[in-house]
Amino acid sequence: MRVLGVDPGLTRCGVGVVEGVPGRPCTLIAYYVIYTDPADDLALRLLHLDRSLNDLVAEHQPESVAVERVFSQHNVRTVMGTAQASGIAVLAGARAGLPVQTYTPSEVKAAVTGSGQADKAQMTAMVTRLLRLAEPPKPADAADALALAICHVWRGGTRSKLAAAADRARRGGAR
Repeated sequence: MRVLGVDPGLTRCGVGVVEGVPGRPCTLIAYYVIYTDPADDLALRLLHLDRSLNDLVAEHQPESVAVERVFSQHNVRTVMGTAQASGIAVLAGARAGLPVQTYTPSEVKAAVTGSGQADKAQMTAMVTRLLRLAEPPKPADAADALALAICHVWRGGTRSKLAAAADRARRGGAR
């Protein structure tokens, strides 16, 4: 399964692409950070993010998209930008006809490190180890996006298989 993970942000949006199957190490395909200038008009920033994500989906042909779920933050301005970027990421996946799954930061941390309380350094170290990289992906937005993609391969792949089995059972039982 090839997954495009997105750590949404309006100024810095991390994107990571991995391949793998549940229970096995993933393989790094690529990672990026999409930057927008805070001095630019909001509409232009969102358009740049939209075009960039659409280009990356077209280039890497993922089978699904994993996006960090926006959670409440103290800074309303920050959460608004993150939510807008998240919506653009979800739209990019949906526009390509891909399944899109969102994960909370603690779900990603638990999947990648075994602890929902892991800090940024622990997450980056585990992403580096799990993808067998010579050095940590930088900046942290890229490492976070890769962690989302790994989380989806390990959790979402299993979740998708269970949902498909349940769907087959419902259809078979309805006959």
